[in-house]
Formats: sequence, C-alpha cells, structure tokens
Amino acid sequence: MRHVVLFHSVYGLRPAVRAAADRLRAAGHRVVTPDLYGVPATDTVEEGFGLLDKVGHEVVLDRARTALRDLPPDTVLAGFSMGAGVAGALFAERQDAAGLLLLHGTGGAPDEVRPGLPVQLHLADPDPYDTPDEVDEWQRAMTDAGADLAVFRYPGTGHLFTDPDLDEYAPDAADVAWPRVLAFLAADR
Repeated sequence: MRHVVLFHSVYGLRPAVRAAADRLRAAGHRVVTPDLYGVPATDTVEEGFGLLDKVGHEVVLDRARTALRDLPPDTVLAGFSMGAGVAGALFAERQDAAGLLLLHGTGGAPDEVRPGLPVQLHLADPDPYDTPDEVDEWQRAMTDAGADLAVFRYPGTGHLFTDPDLDEYAPDAADVAWPRVLAFLAADR
C-alpha cells in the first residue's frame, strides 16, 4: 500500500482524476487529489490555461505543498500533464518520495534525482506538449542521474488519452497504461 498524491491537469480537478484515484484506492492505495485551482474544472484546454494564468503558478505550487503537508515523506508524487510538472517540481522538496508517476507529461529535474528513484512516464507519441527530442533528452538526463526510469509511449494517441471524457481518449492505450501504473505502485522498494 502506498500513499499517493495525484495532481490534476490544466483542466482542473475533473471526474477522470477522481476516477483514477478511485482505481488506485481499489488496489489498496491511499490517494489524495487536491484541487489546485479552487474552482470548478474547465471544459477546454484553452480555458484551463486561462484558469492557470488567473490562479497563478505559485498559488498552484503552494496548494500542492499544502496537500502534501500531512502526508508521509515517502508519498508517491503523481500527476496528469500539468500535474506531472507539479509533481516533478515538488520532488526537490520531497527527496524521500517513493517515486514519481508521470502521466501525460514529463517532470522532475535530473539534478534532484537520487540514485534508484523509481520514475514511470506514460506519454502520447508524439505528444503536443513534449516533443520527441525533449522527451529523449529528459530520459537520458534522468537515467544519467540514476533514476530507475520506465518510459511508455503510446503511438497515435492524444495527449490525455486516459481521460474518458475527452475526445482524445484512447481506451486501448488506457487499458495498457493502468496495469503498468498499478504494477509501479505495487513494486517493493
């Protein structure tokens, strides 16, 4: 059983994030899904970026820190897209995290990685926000830093391919991704 904090995408705290948390809870994990915006989720990515601009990146990070305050140091930091970036940004402050679980976006600075840190990335291939060259460079840097990194790319999918409420949902890819996520969380470390 793991403690997991699962940060939402730029859309906000959507039903798909809650459903993902329920999936992880059903596997025995304790999952927290903080609302980093404090307002209802948006319907479009453009509205989401507008909301992020309005709320502000620092407020989002402060709300994420608040959500982590009472969680054990070995909590897995996880997130969807923007939330993966939030998880990665907070890793520098949570060096005892049991792992980084990155869905639909890279995160984490290689210079903050401790050797053996479990990191799992699930990404569309290609992804509109993380180019193949950027992902390859990030992957090399994380591996060189000593991360125990697994990268899974899902060809022909849309960015948030695990979100059943979006047009880019790819059920076949999601059906492959979720067992990988559960295996990552179940691994002994």
